This record gives sequence, C-alpha cells and structure tokens, in this order.
Amino acid sequence: MTPSGIDYQIMWNRLIAVVEEQATTLIRTAFSTSVREAGDLSAGLFDRSARMIAQAVTGTPGHVNAMAESVGHFAAEIGAQSIFEGDVYITNDPWKGTGHLHDITMVTPVFRSGVHIGYFACTAHVVDIGGRGFGPDAGEVFEEGLLIPISKFAERGTVNDFMLKIIRENVRTPDQTVGDIYSLAACNDAGNRRLQAMLDEFDLADIDGLSDFIIDASRRATLKAIADVPDGVFDNTMQVDGYDTPTHMQVRLKVSGEDLLADFSGTSGMSAFGVNVPEVYTRAYACYALKCAIAPEVPNNTGSLDPFLITAPEGCILAAKRPAPVSVRHVLGHLVPDVVLGALHKALPDVVPAEGASALWNIQISARASEPNGDLPNAEVLMFNSGGTGARPALDGLSATAFPSGVSTMSVEATEHVGPIVVWRKELREGSGGAGARRGGLGQIIEIEPRAGYDFYFNAMFDRVENPARGRNGGSDGAAGRVELADGTKLRSKGRQLVRNEERLKLSLPGGGGYGDPLGRDRDLVEADLRAGLITVEQAKDDYGYEG
Repeated sequence: MTPSGIDYQIMWNRLIAVVEEQATTLIRTAFSTSVREAGDLSAGLFDRSARMIAQAVTGTPGHVNAMAESVGHFAAEIGAQSIFEGDVYITNDPWKGTGHLHDITMVTPVFRSGVHIGYFACTAHVVDIGGRGFGPDAGEVFEEGLLIPISKFAERGTVNDFMLKIIRENVRTPDQTVGDIYSLAACNDAGNRRLQAMLDEFDLADIDGLSDFIIDASRRATLKAIADVPDGVFDNTMQVDGYDTPTHMQVRLKVSGEDLLADFSGTSGMSAFGVNVPEVYTRAYACYALKCAIAPEVPNNTGSLDPFLITAPEGCILAAKRPAPVSVRHVLGHLVPDVVLGALHKALPDVVPAEGASALWNIQISARASEPNGDLPNAEVLMFNSGGTGARPALDGLSATAFPSGVSTMSVEATEHVGPIVVWRKELREGSGGAGARRGGLGQIIEIEPRAGYDFYFNAMFDRVENPARGRNGGSDGAAGRVELADGTKLRSKGRQLVRNEERLKLSLPGGGGYGDPLGRDRDLVEADLRAGLITVEQAKDDYGYEG
C-alpha cells in the first residue's frame, strides 16, 4: 500500500531523530575537541540520487549546506557500478567537500535487501591534517596539508590500510586524526541502523517516495516564501580586513516572483594567502542567510536550498580557483551572511539583524618546549571563540555567540586538558556591543599563557579588527577586535606568531552592531545593562543620554 501524506509526515519526524542520533554518535566517539565540545560537524541522509533529505540539527550551515553538494561529487566519481554494500567513501578536497583540508567528509551507501537506496554522509573538522597547520599563511593549497581525493576508505567492509598509513605519516596527531575518521564512519553506520529499523516498521523497501514527498513539499514552501519578497534589485557592499589588504565584498540580490539570485560580482579578487573561499562554501552561507530570513520554518534539504541561485565570478575571493590556499576560508565565509542580509534589509525592512562579529575567532596553538633540546612533548590545541551578534529589530544581540556558524564554545577545562596552556581569563568584554534601541551582543576578553617549560606558536585568523560590525537603522557599530599581549604589545590579526613562556596572549573579541536610535532605548534596559556590567557609566551617558 502506498503511504499517505500523514504516513510520510510521521516518517519525516522519525528521520529527524535518525540523523540526530547519527550526529550524536559522532560527538560521543570523536577524538577532536572541535567535534565533541563545539559540534563542528554535519550529518545527514541522502536519497539514491544524492539529494539531501534530512540533516541533523547539530552542526554548522557551512558543513551541512556544502555537504549537500558534496555527496553528488561522490556519487559521480565512484560510479553506480562501483558502489557496494559495506563501502565507505572519504574526501577532504576543498572544492568537492566543504571548503578546506581540515574538514573530512565521509559517505556511506545505504543498501536494503541488496539494493542501493541512498547514502548517509557526515563531516567533521580534524585538528591537524599536516602541512602548515590550521592558519592563513600558505601560498598554495599544497602547503596546507594532505589532500585526500574522493576514494574508498573501505570497500565491501574492508578498510584501506594503505590509506591509513599515508594519513598517519602526514599529520602531527596521527591517533587523533585517524580516530576521528573512524568516528565519522561509525556515525554513518549508526544512522543506517536506525533507518533500517524505521523501514522495517513501515514495511518500506526504499526511501524514494519519502524523499520525493519531503523535497517537493520543501521546494514549494520555499518558492512561496520567495514570492512574498518584494520584486526588485537590492545591493550591498562591505569592507572586511582580509589578510594584508582590505577585502571588498559585494552582492546584488535580484528578486522576481519565485526567482531569487544573489550575485557576488564586484567582490575582490583572490588573496595570496589562505583566506580564499571555494564557491561551495560561499553558496552554503549565502543560502543559509537567505533561508533564515525568508523561509526559516521550512526544513533544510535539497528542495529548500535549490531555489536560491548563488553565483560568484570564478577567481574572486569568494570563488577561489585551485590551487589557491583556502585553509581559513571560514573567516570570509562567515561574513557572507552579513553582506547578503544587508542587501535583503532593503527589501524586507525590520527583519534582519545588524552586522555581528560573525567570523569565529578560532585559534590554533602549537605548543613546543622552550628549550631547543627539551624532552617535553609537542601538542596541538584548537580553541573556538565567538564575539557578539548584531542586535535584532526587536531584541538585543547575543553575547559571545557563534552566528552564523552555530558552533558551541569549547570549555576552558576541556581545552586545557589537551595541551600545555592556561586560560587565565575568559569574560564578557564590557561595552563592546554597539549602542542602539536594541544593543549589540558583547564580545569576550580571553588571556592564554603557555605552561612552564613551553612557548607556543598560534595561528591568528581573526577579522573585524580594522572593520567593526556596522549598526543598522541608526544603531552604533560594535567594538573592533584587538590582538595583543597582556602588556599591550600589539600583534597581527592574521598569521603565525610566537608567545613565549611567561607571556600572555590577550584576545579582545569584537561586538555586534546596534539596531535603531540609542536614544530610543528603554531606560530600564539601560539601567539593567549598567547593573550587569555590560556597559560603562560613560557609555550610558554618552550613547544613551542616561544621567542616572
């Protein structure tokens, strides 16, 4: 009997539980703190045509939406004739995966009664993949680490041991990196077991009908939401720090009926350093921004992503060509939503937030013995940190919150556990949120010191230092970020730098922009901010006209 629409709706709800358990398995088995503490991952189910049906709530838009394209590359390169039960496929190709070498994507074909019916896929950020390490200093992708082309990690249940040997010999953290690869495979396997149980329960031989139902319904709902946006052409530009020179980002939204195009023509050309962004990652975050504002209630799948047409001229910094360095593609990639939402604001006033810190303030630390011949072990530490989000039309911005990536901050305890560092300070940065009728979210102040016997190198990959988040509708800009030693010595916001023993690295993370005229902020809210230490007495007076 053919399932009804109600049956499919019940199955859809079950699918969400299936992919969420898939993601939870990855979190529980991962070796890297970026996965198990921060949730820097994606997980999802695809049909046999490589269309994404469902994604786990846990994960980042950059991983999820890029993975939605990636599985199609796997299907094409492996070929239907070479897909076998028990296979597991792998890649970290930035242009066919999720944008840089540190993200490993694993795809596992799903079989039922010997017939191929779909795929499970997942992605996670590994702490080390060799090369220069996670940082922006490389001149080509070849310097950034080991590139694993789309290939079979396992065939018919047998793991490719030679591949594992190559990986182990090319990374600084072999046990951790290989352990994460196995956890990715286990994640897909967990999803498969749950899916098979669901299909048994509903007596289904495949997922074709369910996939068509979900994707078609999502596409119709998204097209209807786009049609509600006023027709027109809406432009926005934004200058960001870049590496050695500022980067100009530009978008033009063209809306006509159910058609929506975001065109990034006019954006700066590629950088000589690793802040370049493969177009797959640009599309991922541009789609995310548009969908959040226009169709937030529609499930995220191929049906809801396809209606958004995103283009960038090949060779611009948001559509980097091989072999451009792309290691920290997230820095500019996370700023793409601010550019897109700024244009959409002109079509839909009082819907989108002010600009925020947006780009994560990730820091990769390489701890080394202070003495050249010291016998202390080396360590690699990755720490995720977030500034403030932009204020919203009806609400203040969120402090120390990752938007648009959505990852969690790693705890200090977990970070100190994996490497010889001490985090002496991690607190909200008073006064960093832009003033407005709705205040921008606050950044953080973080101080990190190497433990006795160690120095550390860190790869800076920070933005919003020279170009703070802009307020909207009369709101003030958020505070710019700063990178320095605790004694005030200024450091660069991009690139590899040294912190010696007994020195402290001090990071002052940027705040989000304010929304609306600050003089329109409710007096009670200003007083509450003062009591909480979110603004200073001087700010209350100067920005909000508060006299006490």
